[in-house]
Amino acid sequence: MTECPHQILHPASWKKASGYANGVLAEGRTVWIGGQIGWNGQQVFEEKELAGQIRQALQNIVDVLAEAGGKPEHIVRLTWYITDKKDYLANLKGIGEAYRTVMGKHFPAMTMVQVVALIEDEAKVEIEATAVLPA
Repeated sequence: MTECPHQILHPASWKKASGYANGVLAEGRTVWIGGQIGWNGQQVFEEKELAGQIRQALQNIVDVLAEAGGKPEHIVRLTWYITDKKDYLANLKGIGEAYRTVMGKHFPAMTMVQVVALIEDEAKVEIEATAVLPA
């Protein structure tokens, strides 16, 4: 994975962000990727656990982005919808490993929201992404 081609925005007086960026400045072609859940390309859930579903959802994002010629380092924003905050907090180590497996050490601007449910009953997470590819 190459270095982030975008400028990370972080006010000098703020505490360091861990695992995300507060803002990203990017210029180029924009790719919007709809919410991806933890099933594979054949719409089958291979993983029941949250970390596994996160890994698959992120891989789905990377696969869609590749169709536009993009790579993980082109992602400037991720919005996560999780169904269980306690499950997320209890599994941070495995989730971090799953994230780094797919995304490397690239941490775009991120938002995470707990929701009551997702449309697919087995889904524990849905992640949408915005990427900016060089012009």
